[in-house]
Amino acid sequence: MATAPSYIEGQSIPRENGLIENLMDFSFQRPVTPRMLKLLYGVHLLIGLVATVWYVFTGFQKSTSNGLLALILGVPVMLLWIVYCRVVVELLAAVFRAAQAIANSQG
Repeated sequence: MATAPSYIEGQSIPRENGLIENLMDFSFQRPVTPRMLKLLYGVHLLIGLVATVWYVFTGFQKSTSNGLLALILGVPVMLLWIVYCRVVVELLAAVFRAAQAIANSQG
């Protein structure tokens, strides 16, 4: 039994370019950074965690008191690092949203 094509089948959905295709866009018409914000945030949090753990381990290797001091100071420093990274990523996201809004309003 033949059926008429549905409305959705008749529509062409534009395919979004992949990351590699966008990286090779030398005209800089398609921004890559907004797609990478989650990855950048995660990588920076991981870097902060590795640095904090390394700082605590080296503190314990020197002496127990240095290790405990590093552990006590490491927690608030890591929390400040998380806040700092979040603020920077949100600022970047706001800049890219504003740029997109300006580009959409101009044509």
